Amino acid sequence: MILLGPHRPRCLLSPHPPEENSTSPVAFFHLIERLKTTKREGWRRFGISHGESISDHMYRMSIMTMLAPPELASKLNIPHCTKMALIHDMAESLVGDITPADNVTKTEKARREGATMDYIVKTLLGNVPGGALSGAEIMNVFQEYEDNQTPEAQFVHDIDKMELLLQFIEYERTHGVDLQEFEYVASKVQLPEIQAWAAQVIQERPKYNKSVS
Repeated sequence: MILLGPHRPRCLLSPHPPEENSTSPVAFFHLIERLKTTKREGWRRFGISHGESISDHMYRMSIMTMLAPPELASKLNIPHCTKMALIHDMAESLVGDITPADNVTKTEKARREGATMDYIVKTLLGNVPGGALSGAEIMNVFQEYEDNQTPEAQFVHDIDKMELLLQFIEYERTHGVDLQEFEYVASKVQLPEIQAWAAQVIQERPKYNKSVS
């Protein structure tokens, strides 16, 4: 049984803990349901308590990868990027969405998420016959994203930031809150093609501010 900290995750302490070391992926299917119900934490500080879930975030990211500008798409393995978008936050099914406000170091965050992925691919999926996707491949894709060395990983990192920018603008509109502190994320986007998307989204913000002033 995995230990991610001083306590086991709630789902592993439940009356119906996942069936480990099985040849069936059903226990894994149940685990990733938590991605649908666990909220992204960054918005809660602003009173947005019923905001997006982790899987909401990854779903839009996956769609965005498939709409990569042609000049990027011609250089990238887009199906692989889509797969990465759907896997990169999978560890949050157990560790939750750790934000800078939680005061968890990057090293500790990486340790928790790495331990979770190790548990998923070895204990929940280790004996599951591989089909189009195996536990080992899930780990490889997750690690590729974490290492951020390949063009595909760098693209998906930019898409991750781009999705956040879209969401912060949308929450400003729908909740009437000032989310200025998230605007800096646009400056972290690296690829010129995605920088153009980010600039377009940020340009929407003055229009919003003017409309509510």
